[in-house]
Formats: sequence, C-alpha cells, structure tokens
Amino acid sequence: MTAVLDWIALGCLLGGALLSFAAGVGLVRFPDLLSRMHTAAKPQILGLLLILVGIGLRMAPDPRVGILVLVALFQLLTVPVAAHIAGRAAYRTGRVRRDLLAIDELRDELAEDSGR
Repeated sequence: MTAVLDWIALGCLLGGALLSFAAGVGLVRFPDLLSRMHTAAKPQILGLLLILVGIGLRMAPDPRVGILVLVALFQLLTVPVAAHIAGRAAYRTGRVRRDLLAIDELRDELAEDSGR
C-alpha cells in the first residue's frame, strides 16, 4: 500500500511543480496586469495544494500533517483576497488596459462613487 501512496504522492508533487512552473511562465509571458494576476493566483494555489497533498501522503502517519492543512487553508483564504485588492488598486490607478476588458462593471461603480 505504501508503494501506491508513494506513486500518488509523486504524481501530486509533479503536477504541483508543473502548475507552479506554468504560473511562473505566465507571469513572464502574459501582456497585461490582470492576466498576470490571474496566472499568479489560480495555478499557483492549485500547484501548492497538490504539492501539500503529495507531502502529506509521504508524511501520512506524522502528526505534523496538520500544519500542511493550516498552510493550505491560509493560502486558500488569503491569496484570492490579496489578488482582488491588488486588482482593484491597479484598476483605480489606471494600470489596467481597459481595451482588453470584455465587461467593465467597476467603471459604473467608480462613476457612482465619484458622483457622491
């Protein structure tokens, strides 16, 4: 049974490494800020979760696996919020290419705020 868990852990570790690598490549290759933020948040979190699962499978009976769960929860709670705040700040400071936006819901909200 441990051999099967080792192979599953290896798959999770390799998958997480590939997703993290893809996030890094996306940060370098994507043209605008919002695309870069998207690739920094989404595949990075999934890659980290896969790596944590792979490590957890390798450390299975160890009580320190609980720390991995805490790391995963902290990342799941903080990264989307940080990306949202950074995206709104970038939009408000004019660092977003608005010609690439298909739907711009924030424009109307900012127009209402400036009218008050």
